[in-house]
Amino acid sequence: MRVLVAEDDASVSAALAAVLGRADHACQQVARGGDVLLKHRDVDLVLLDLGLEDMDGLEVLRRLRQVSQVPVIVVTARGDERSTVRALGLGADDYLVKPVRMHELLARIDAVARRRAPTAEPEVVHVGEARIELLSRRVAVGDDEVSLTPTEFELLAVLAKRVGRAVSRQELLDQVWGDAYAATSRSFDVHLAQLRQKLPAVAITTIRGFGYRLETKPAR
Repeated sequence: MRVLVAEDDASVSAALAAVLGRADHACQQVARGGDVLLKHRDVDLVLLDLGLEDMDGLEVLRRLRQVSQVPVIVVTARGDERSTVRALGLGADDYLVKPVRMHELLARIDAVARRRAPTAEPEVVHVGEARIELLSRRVAVGDDEVSLTPTEFELLAVLAKRVGRAVSRQELLDQVWGDAYAATSRSFDVHLAQLRQKLPAVAITTIRGFGYRLETKPAR
């Protein structure tokens, strides 16, 4: 597995990385919560300390869960019940208190990986008359192919993989631009408007205060 170790203590981070490496896991090490939010898309699991250099780990977890369901195991010195309950309530998959027994950590990683085994994504999505081919990156309405820019297609693909379900604006920014909290609002709005203009056969419904949903356009 590709594991992101978010730990501000360099010696602890190095020890975790060494154990993970001996277990044949690929490891990246960061000390800042901002780096977790930037790098989470490139890993299979996050080991998250709650005391990071730039922000509290619980805040990192809260922001991460707005855009991703990547498995997270909290590894921290905070052993109080309040921190444990809050972390699990925010979406942590497991919670370990330092000092961690390394064999137990590896077993917990394996257990989380089994629970979070990825489901197969569709290759083609049909939305009304529109056909969205995710692998070949083609879009057609009936017999007519629709030409989209790479960014427009990425935006459509994120929505198409969850057709009929709401997707948050933060997750769209994260998946398409690589950072859910970057200042890309204007670019996002322009690309969304262009996508709606090029694909009038489908509805991209705005969910106020949350995000968007791709669905079949209602008949008039």
